[in-house]
Amino acid sequence: MFSEAHTHLHTVRDLLRFAVSQFNKAGLHSGHGSATAYDEAAYLILKTLYLPLDQLEPFLDARVTATECKQVLAILERRVHERIPAAYLTHEAWLGEFSFYVDERVIIPRSFIAELLQTQLSPWIGDPDQVTSALDLCTGSGCLAILMAHAFANAQIDAADISVDALAVAHKNMEDYGLQDRISLIESDLFSALQGKRYDLIISNPPYVNAESMAQLPQEYRHEPENALASGADGLDATRQILQHAARHLTEDGILIVEIGHNRDALELAFPQLPFTWLETSSGDEFVFLLQRQNLIQ
Repeated sequence: MFSEAHTHLHTVRDLLRFAVSQFNKAGLHSGHGSATAYDEAAYLILKTLYLPLDQLEPFLDARVTATECKQVLAILERRVHERIPAAYLTHEAWLGEFSFYVDERVIIPRSFIAELLQTQLSPWIGDPDQVTSALDLCTGSGCLAILMAHAFANAQIDAADISVDALAVAHKNMEDYGLQDRISLIESDLFSALQGKRYDLIISNPPYVNAESMAQLPQEYRHEPENALASGADGLDATRQILQHAARHLTEDGILIVEIGHNRDALELAFPQLPFTWLETSSGDEFVFLLQRQNLIQ
């Protein structure tokens, strides 16, 4: 199908129709930034043709050159046949208005914490200017550390990850945003390399996929680093360690915010003594919890 397509497709509209048909036929899984086959097809076509990502309509009937057509089809074919997520094909992922470089060394950015940082964690943080030290634990691409730097102008931020490869990607993103003076990258297995450090704010989007879900992951997710996804039988291995050690790394009035996927019931069952505050996100209030330091001191 792809080998003959270039002789029949002449406009952006033609390419879009073909892409949506092929994506639907292949049963591609969306979950890395685009909600539908149409959205993902439009993004890949516009990105490959160097067109504005928010202006599809004016270009729908524009004719493409033979070379442009082949370039678009090559990207679409990789998406279909190799099941590579679009973000890895374009080396670009978005959180709100912020774009980040990504490749297969890091998980593709997607976090409800990014939504919460848009409001500077109000009302839990009354004065954002008073946040002077913060930690992004399991930073991956560095995306949340960068968002924190924009949300809290006076904060010096540590961004920690166990993966040296991930930290290399985070370093590129940090440089792209000119934040070398405000973000420090640290190789650390959770808190292991952070002894003696304390923070006004700790955020973490750690691995949280349980063993059953790992065994059933769509092929697209298998391109991501397994250690950024898997977290034991119940998905709580990393979160348990964070809860065990976070208090000693928080300042007196410090706050811990952790994203845990669909594990709310399992977490509350495992820690019935902790007064979790569940933060409201665009998809509900079961994905991100908040604890203050005093909540963690038993």
